[in-house]
Amino acid sequence: MKFGMRKPSLKRSIKARTTGKAKRKVKKALIPGYGKKGAGWVKNPKKAAYNKVYKKTTFSFFDIFK
Repeated sequence: MKFGMRKPSLKRSIKARTTGKAKRKVKKALIPGYGKKGAGWVKNPKKAAYNKVYKKTTFSFFDIFK
């Protein structure tokens, strides 16, 4: 695995900010465990482990200015 600086994606950033609160509320009401901390470890432990390492070993372009 090669880690370093993540490339910012304007398209994904806008998508994340505009996904409706209503959509998340509906999912939370219908799907047990949706949005709960640690649910990723139950659903897909391999992916959750990878994401944890990735998050700790990379940094974003915007982190430089913090």
